[in-house]
Amino acid sequence: MTVLPDDGLSLAADFPAATHEQWQRLVEGVLRKSGKEAEGTAAEDALSTALEDGLRTRPLYTAHDTAPEPGFPGFAPFVRGGRATGNTAGGWDLRQRYTVAAGDAVLGDLENGVTSLWLVVGEGGLPVSSIERVLDGVHLDLAPVVLDAGRDVQDAADALLRLYERRGVDRGAARGGLGADPLGYEARTGRPCDITPTTDLAHRCAEGYPGLRALTVDALPYHEAGGSAAQELGASLATGVAYLRELTGAGLPVERACAQLEFRYAATADQFLTIAKLRAARRLWARVAEVCGAVGAGAQVQHAVTSPVMMSRRDPWVNMLRTTIATLGAGVGGADAVTVLPFDHALGLPDAFARRIARNTSTILIEESHLSRVIDPAGGSWYVERLTDELAHAGWEFFQWIERNGGQATALRSGRLGQELADTWAARGAKLAKRREPITGVSEFPHLAERAVEREPAPEGPAGGLPRVRRDEAFEALRARSDAHLAATGARPRVFLATLGPAAAHSARATFASNLFQAGGIEPVSDGTFEDSGATEACLCSSDALYEERAAATAAALKAAGARHVFLAGRPGPWDADVDGHVFAGCDAVAVLSATLDRMGVS
Repeated sequence: MTVLPDDGLSLAADFPAATHEQWQRLVEGVLRKSGKEAEGTAAEDALSTALEDGLRTRPLYTAHDTAPEPGFPGFAPFVRGGRATGNTAGGWDLRQRYTVAAGDAVLGDLENGVTSLWLVVGEGGLPVSSIERVLDGVHLDLAPVVLDAGRDVQDAADALLRLYERRGVDRGAARGGLGADPLGYEARTGRPCDITPTTDLAHRCAEGYPGLRALTVDALPYHEAGGSAAQELGASLATGVAYLRELTGAGLPVERACAQLEFRYAATADQFLTIAKLRAARRLWARVAEVCGAVGAGAQVQHAVTSPVMMSRRDPWVNMLRTTIATLGAGVGGADAVTVLPFDHALGLPDAFARRIARNTSTILIEESHLSRVIDPAGGSWYVERLTDELAHAGWEFFQWIERNGGQATALRSGRLGQELADTWAARGAKLAKRREPITGVSEFPHLAERAVEREPAPEGPAGGLPRVRRDEAFEALRARSDAHLAATGARPRVFLATLGPAAAHSARATFASNLFQAGGIEPVSDGTFEDSGATEACLCSSDALYEERAAATAAALKAAGARHVFLAGRPGPWDADVDGHVFAGCDAVAVLSATLDRMGVS
């Protein structure tokens, strides 16, 4: 019997402590009931979940799942945070993004919780000449400004610095960043960008503006091209190292060069992966700084942005939930600044309501959920610590791959980096198509009668380099075909659900089939007869027992009534006479739906 320490809670003191092996035996019993035979570690592995980058989430973590000592907040390796106090002083920086001259929107956002401004300038954003007008009335010594100007970085930076001078802002009070990111711009456009202005800006900031950072290491282009968390980390490290080489080569000491960098990462609705990614990023950059001899300068400054890849165009209200979870992950992960993209970001320019919800997402998490009161609240979790360590190793491995291929610029220009990202996205795309990674409101629980949310188109951003992908893109293409058919004919393409037997026998598969067909914009009809449904295809829905009795005859009757194609909801079986296809959990829904629309003449 294991003797437990006396903690004053004696309820279970007389019971022996459970062992890992006992738990595994219970798991074996559960699996056995579901028809799976596995023992010991194999039983545990059967409940694990595969992630990208070769990682797996196991069902149970214990104190035996060790990870390197994370240290203390504000000290190397900075896993627990880049500052000793974390975000406890007032929460993270609420950074709102602007791509058009927003009139009073900037001041309104600042008055209602926003603490810094992210101005997209140049291609796909604000004209450089509008910077002064956009910042009219803004107290520049209180509100940090971060630029994102692409190839126009020199002109935009000059305009902002001149504005500081005209407004009489003390150079020591100017805070934010000039956003120079030549490699990020090349990743977006495929066009090399001269790095000389970047080194000049870094010198100006290092010598005269201690609160400004000249460069941004933006990992979003790699995330938006379909990259995994480890690829995002590796690409950001390689970019950061490339900038350190340029800055030190231009005469900046390595410590001051490190101080010129801010890192930007995506925060997704996978909250634990987001937490681990930000913690791993700090650890990895601390290692880079250590190797470079930048003692004490390895605290990575992080800006987290809710992922554009996860934002859906259908049922966009669900994006509010996605961004809330992503923001929680970013906050718990220790991000210094967080940008919550409005729920209608994928549709065009956000309206006032969307901006309000975006900024209030952080405010609620900070002020009402008290998320920032604890430094590194996920620290000490065996799962999070292990995932942080595994992700750090995977990110470092990808960083080394980039370096072996000549560094970030060479890997980009050769196409090797793009191919790696494309391969990752292709594998993920297969999971999305099979609904192994569900998208609520799109591939799962779609709403065909939903009224479309319309927004003014957003400016076209720079393009020509790495692609920008979205999780919903394959299903969105199917829904767009259905919408065009509705506009042209007044009705959506339809499929008749032929339910056999009582509700208890057919409800589960009928619900499944209805959900699947609606994901492709195909309206399911189950009332009345096939002849009255207006459908050209049908799907049998029932239990295996009733399929054996009635499937073949029913399929033949449906074809006699005019059905051109008959599906069966379930896997193939001995009842497949006159059945033309199957829909089941794990089938390639995109391929099935696309072929169905083709047969229906929906272009």
